[in-house]
Amino acid sequence: MTARAAVIMAAGQGTRMKSPLPKVLHKVGGRAILDRVIDTVEASGCEKIVVVVGNHSPAVRQLVEARLGKAAVAVQDQPLGTAHAALAARDALTDFEGDVLVLNGDCPLLAPQDLAPLFAMREAGVALAMLAFEPADALLYGRVIRGADGHVLRIAEPKDATPEELAVKICNAGMMAADRRRLFDWLAKVDNNNAKQEFYLTDIVGIAVAEEAFVKAAVAPENAVMGTDTAMQLSQAEAIFQQRRRAHFLAEGVQMLAPESVHFSWDTQIAAGAQIEQFVVFAPGVSVETGAVIRAFSHLEGAKVMAGALIGPYARLRPGAEIGEDAHIGNFVEVKKVKVGAGAKANHLAYLGDGSVGPKANIGAGTIFCNYDGFDKFETHVGEGAFIGSNSALVAPVKIGAGAYTGSGSVITRDVAPDALALERGPQVEKEGWAARFRAAKLAKKAKK
Repeated sequence: MTARAAVIMAAGQGTRMKSPLPKVLHKVGGRAILDRVIDTVEASGCEKIVVVVGNHSPAVRQLVEARLGKAAVAVQDQPLGTAHAALAARDALTDFEGDVLVLNGDCPLLAPQDLAPLFAMREAGVALAMLAFEPADALLYGRVIRGADGHVLRIAEPKDATPEELAVKICNAGMMAADRRRLFDWLAKVDNNNAKQEFYLTDIVGIAVAEEAFVKAAVAPENAVMGTDTAMQLSQAEAIFQQRRRAHFLAEGVQMLAPESVHFSWDTQIAAGAQIEQFVVFAPGVSVETGAVIRAFSHLEGAKVMAGALIGPYARLRPGAEIGEDAHIGNFVEVKKVKVGAGAKANHLAYLGDGSVGPKANIGAGTIFCNYDGFDKFETHVGEGAFIGSNSALVAPVKIGAGAYTGSGSVITRDVAPDALALERGPQVEKEGWAARFRAAKLAKKAKK
């Protein structure tokens, strides 16, 4: 197989998004769009990836360097068009021999199977393989004009197309693959003799045809190549992603009462036999095992839910939460960086942050793991079978021994031995007849007014 590289164009300013965040850093399925595009080209077998960035977006550069290294960054110093952007990657690929794929960095739904035909055409001897699509509304797109043999002859832009060409339904998607040497030779020949004085990637089609090089187009689904130039398009891409994930999990045997109300992330893992109720949100990093039930209005992020566990309704699992088999995390319970043992229960109104809860322990309503002093985090560990009374405050660092009890309303600041009862309460004072005297005095005062 011919070696493969990719040039991802991510230097656009994204002004139509009207956001301080660079366009390619917006997320679909909880993952940055640029990360999703990199995932796709990596899965397509591209051994070298160059991302073209602009000086106006240091955050994009930071993402690329963190993931792929500094050598993967090419800079388009001025926004002079797509061909100019692609040409900026030439030096980074000087020593590469093989096929180079040029694609947009804002296509979050692009998948490896959408790009496979390009590489297949290259293996079959096509000099320039390009991706096309059939949009529902072709008004603004360049038409792909093909000859009787199916080879592409040119790209007809709407303003220059004849009525016959405007009737063509197949349009240019702006993604191409060619041999590295020929690609950059063609790019270097593109001029900016147009109204915007920009260098357009699509112009290499005409240059290649003029050299009698074969150009062919593969047609991808419109959703696959859709960009995200605006907040509306971003929301549309998110909706399509969610529809796909819901269909996937239903096909895998995950039960959902109202799938249209459940939201997933790109890396959500749910086993067959799990049940998901209405209005559940899975942020990144969640896995749910078989038999678990996630009840309505719960939010999970960076959490692991083991077999048979019951979560919610109205529960929040934050990063580091590990809920053991058959454990219960109930309504208005928040768990962060706590490992909850098998069969343990925190059924309502509790905050469990940093530490552990042993198997079959019971956490009463209103319990708080007091884990933060304003500077550092500390851990609370509740032993197996322990019983934490309602409205207990466990001030970390602290350990509650196996089988121990804490009295309701206690503030526990020291370790509790196994099987002990810990109480921390002021003495109850009762003033006999006080309430009657108080009411009488108030009524008398009111009567004088």
